[in-house]
This record gives sequence, structure tokens and C-alpha cells, in this order.
Amino acid sequence: MKCISTLLMLGVIAAAVADTADAQTSYVRYEQAGVISWGELDGSTIRQLSDAPYLGGTRTGRTVMQSAVTMKAPVDPTLVFMTAFNFRSHISGEPAEYPGLFTVPASSIIGSGENIVRPPGSENLHYEAEMVIVIGRRAENVSPEDAPDYIFGVSAGNDVSERAWQGGDIQWVRAKGSRTFNAVGPVLVAGLDYTNLQIEGRLNGDVRQGENTADLIFNMNHMVSYISKYFTLEPGDLIWSGTMGRTRAMEPGDVYEVEIEGIGILRNQVVQGH
Repeated sequence: MKCISTLLMLGVIAAAVADTADAQTSYVRYEQAGVISWGELDGSTIRQLSDAPYLGGTRTGRTVMQSAVTMKAPVDPTLVFMTAFNFRSHISGEPAEYPGLFTVPASSIIGSGENIVRPPGSENLHYEAEMVIVIGRRAENVSPEDAPDYIFGVSAGNDVSERAWQGGDIQWVRAKGSRTFNAVGPVLVAGLDYTNLQIEGRLNGDVRQGENTADLIFNMNHMVSYISKYFTLEPGDLIWSGTMGRTRAMEPGDVYEVEIEGIGILRNQVVQGH
């Protein structure tokens, strides 16, 4: 009887693990013949969706191999909110009472595999490995307890930052939001526990950053609540976690990778702009 009970218990555990795995779904945006579409990634096959998944997009019945299309950033926001100084390892002294908050243009976003372009005049261009959450429904005055109901999924991000401009400009918009400065990808994943994900950043293969989202000073549920007090968040809008540790400059030819468990590797090369 004890053996049977043990087997039944193992079966229950296996079923629970399977259900959890099934609950995690990866979504992509891709371009084919000049048309950008959303899709659900199944291995190397993309199952086309009628719209963004957070807008209720459903399978159209069409499929395409991932190798046959151009992958784009798996996000399409109107508003992009960034969090500053949100890991203790990235600040000096005690944390602020309120989250550091700023916005960047959505036009600064690129996908995995696209080039980060260092603009003319930039000489101190840094990497910042981060987690990015995607809003799934309109959010206004959301409580931290209800925030998970408003988060559709997560992706990996690299908030490229020009430190000289960041220190010299009145606002951070140029330093943080120039074209190609915000890479996101490779996929958007729904169903991950975004409160406990390991983030790692690598410069040319060398590990330069690494921490867990459990270490955030203001977690993402708090950020959804805080931001929604002042701004209306719409489906597809982004909130970035903030970065960890100390960062260094990248040079043309460098490759920076951001890997988050369950999401994959965001990889971008730096090139010199003219």
C-alpha cells in the first residue's frame, strides 16, 4: 500500500509539473514579406496569431518556420516606463523612499539580433541587463495585491545608457532613449514567476552582471501599482526592472547578452553610427 501511495503521489507531482510547463507560453513578433505578425512559438514553428496575445489574438491556422522569417522585438508598446536604482548593488547608500521612474520613446526598441548603434559623439555607452514586464489589461489605481492580474508576461531587456549624456543632460531621454538603445527579446513569455528569475549579463561571453528578481527593492507588483496611480497603463505597455551591479562601457564590435531563465538569450552587437 505504501508503494502505491508513493506512486500516486509521484504521479500528482508529475502532473503538477506538466501543468506548470504547459502554462508557460512563448510569443514572438516576426516579419515576413514586409508584414509584421504575432505568433506563438512551438519549438522552431511559429503559429500565427490574429493579434497580439495580450489583445486576445487567436491562432489563424497558418504556421511558418522560425528560420524563414525575420524576428522582431516581441513587444509593441505605447508607453515604456523604466525603473532607476532598483537593485541595492547598483546604488550607493540607502534606497530612496519612492521608485526612480522615467520614460523613453517606444521607437528606441529593437529585437534580439539587431544592432545597437552608438551615435556620433557617444563615448561612454553602457549595458544594463534587466527584466521587462508587459501589461495585459488597462490599469489605473491598481493595488500591489491585484497587480499580477495586470501583468501579461515578461521578456529580457538591455537598457543601453550613455553615461556622459545621462550626467550632463537635464533629462535622461537622450541618454536612455536614443534609437536602438532598448533591446528586448528574444520572446515574450506568459506564465513565468517573474518574482524569482535569475538575470545574467555577458559582455563578449564574460559574465558582467547577475542577480535575481527577488532582490528588487521595488518589485514589479509594486511598480505596476505605483505607476498606475499616476498614469493609465494600456495592454502592451512596458515596465523595466532596473539593473544590477556596476556597468562598463561597450565599444563597436562588442556583443552583449542578457539571459533570463525561461526566456532565453537576448543578444545584440554594438556598431558605430555615422
